[in-house]
Amino acid sequence: MINYKTYLVFLFGSLAFSIGIQLLASYLNWPPFSGVAIALAVFIIFPLVLRNRSIKRMGGMGSDAGVGGGGFFGQNQGVRYICLACNNRYKGGMCPRCGSKMKRADF
Repeated sequence: MINYKTYLVFLFGSLAFSIGIQLLASYLNWPPFSGVAIALAVFIIFPLVLRNRSIKRMGGMGSDAGVGGGGFFGQNQGVRYICLACNNRYKGGMCPRCGSKMKRADF
C-alpha cells in the first residue's frame, strides 16, 4: 500500500509539475489553455504507465503460457456455474445433466 508521506510527495509534485507546464506555456506564448491540456494529458498517461510497469513487475495478468500472475484471483480457468435445479457444477450456458438454464456463478 501507499503511505501518507508518499501520497503527499506525489500530490505536491504533480501540483508543481502542472503549474510549471502552465507557466512554460504562457512564457512561450502558446495558445491559451494549451498548458492545461498538456497537464491533463500527462496526468491521464502517467497513471497508465505506472500501472503497466507495476503489472509487468508482478508478472502480468493471465498470461497464455500459464506462468506468471495467473489472472483474476490466481485462476487460469473460466467461470464455472452451479445448476440451481440439480446442483451440478459445469461450464457453459445450459446444464448438461438436466438441461436447466437456471444457474449461479461459482468462483
